[in-house]
Amino acid sequence: MPAPRTALSHRVPDLGALELLAAVVRLGSVGRAAAELGVTQPAASARIRSMERQIGVTLLDRSPRGSRPTEAGALVAEWARQVLGAAEELGAGIEALRERRDGRLRIAASLTVAEYLMPGWLVTLKTVHPDVAVTLTAANSTVVAEQVRGGDADLGFVEGIRTPPGLNGAIVAADRLVVVVGAAHPWARRRSGVTAAELAAAPLVLREQGSGTREVLDRALASHGGTAPPLLQLASTTALKAAAESGAGPVVVSALAITDELASGRLVAVPVPELDLSRPLRAVWPTGHRPSGPARDLLSLTRTPHPT
Repeated sequence: MPAPRTALSHRVPDLGALELLAAVVRLGSVGRAAAELGVTQPAASARIRSMERQIGVTLLDRSPRGSRPTEAGALVAEWARQVLGAAEELGAGIEALRERRDGRLRIAASLTVAEYLMPGWLVTLKTVHPDVAVTLTAANSTVVAEQVRGGDADLGFVEGIRTPPGLNGAIVAADRLVVVVGAAHPWARRRSGVTAAELAAAPLVLREQGSGTREVLDRALASHGGTAPPLLQLASTTALKAAAESGAGPVVVSALAITDELASGRLVAVPVPELDLSRPLRAVWPTGHRPSGPARDLLSLTRTPHPT
């Protein structure tokens, strides 16, 4: 079994101090080293003295003609060059990792966001990052949150009342749900709409549990003591709209999804004055890991108003 490693000695200077010492030995002057590193000579001299106290040996012999390393100083400067070389390799490796990370963007988005908002956002993002490879996964909000928490997506977009546990979030758009029916449904002629109780008692065609749409509807009905046992559960907005048009029953969908259908008369919106069916759309990311690179830029460009 390998012996446990000891902690780094408190005598080891930081990289900035080692860089300064190496520059002084190379240039033969504290002043010239200070100028090269962009610090004042008094600050450089003070840092050398502080390093000598930390190490416990004299590193430089100072004279009017300049500064020369002591025997110990020459040894420390040689070791410093080796450490600085390794640090440069580490820095280059880190930059390579960042470039590789910034060359791709993995997005997970709820179906509403993926279908009706994300295409425009990605077109704009491509003007900023034309070489970024973007992958988009569409799923319900529960699955999106799981993918972001699990590291399978760099940025997620969800619907619902609150930010999912374990994630940070920012509201990027406002949305509202709308009850719609086919033109032949009896509710299509109800200009005053229906009550919350009528909606809860009706055979509805709904999204599955775990979707942001279902969460908002269930919470709104629960505030009026009702529930919405579905006649059918469908996993896409397109399927919901087709079911409503066919006369299967009322459906509840995002206002973003039915502009064309309402304009053409294929679907009719049914007011439910008692219910607040508004909802935020959020970008989400793991707690403690603020988006960076293309993910940060995508988040920035989504922070504009959208019609609801």
